[in-house]
Amino acid sequence: MTASIRLACCLLTLCVAPISWSHGSVEGGAALSGTCLACHGANGNSTNPEWPNLAGQNAAYIEHQLHLFHDGRRTGKMGDAGASMMPAMAAPLTDQNIDDVAAYYSQQTPVGLEADPSYWRPGQKIYRNGDRARGIPACAACHGPSGRGNPAAGYPALRAQHAVYLVKQLNAYSTEVRYAKNEHGASYGGDNAGIMHTIAARLSDEDMRNVASYIQGMR
Repeated sequence: MTASIRLACCLLTLCVAPISWSHGSVEGGAALSGTCLACHGANGNSTNPEWPNLAGQNAAYIEHQLHLFHDGRRTGKMGDAGASMMPAMAAPLTDQNIDDVAAYYSQQTPVGLEADPSYWRPGQKIYRNGDRARGIPACAACHGPSGRGNPAAGYPALRAQHAVYLVKQLNAYSTEVRYAKNEHGASYGGDNAGIMHTIAARLSDEDMRNVASYIQGMR
């Protein structure tokens, strides 16, 4: 599948009804969440912009990322160094633990900082409309008009995420260091990571700053 076809598939997924895909227990996840508190904050709302908010993230995406950390397929390289402690944190988790933690955070309410008034308007334009001349699709096509993502397609929620964290992740996608690669050079992040490698590489530093600011203010 070519990059252009994969990008087109983002639009088609808007027709797919969101599904939680979680078999986890919210109560079980709450019991495990104390380990996550130091970095990801109370109820998954991080007070440190270097660490992502988890509150309101769809369970399917959290499960996928925890499995990648658990299996050593997202290891935290230069450009994504903040993730370097996560493989050790995820290593002792069972599949049921992962499902439970994901279920718990998916039911929390995201709060956070507002959009920077200097940057959010051009960021809104990219998020809603993309930039056809540069081959940049609208973020809303995959992540939804209100940033709630698409669990069935594996697209994460973005609303209320820290702008600092988002910029770092866009850079990590741009330089293809967010995930480890297999012996054939393919990302363990899968097709969705391939889509993001393509899109992020077309964004300027200013684009990343602007769209991240806009997303930070979404609720």
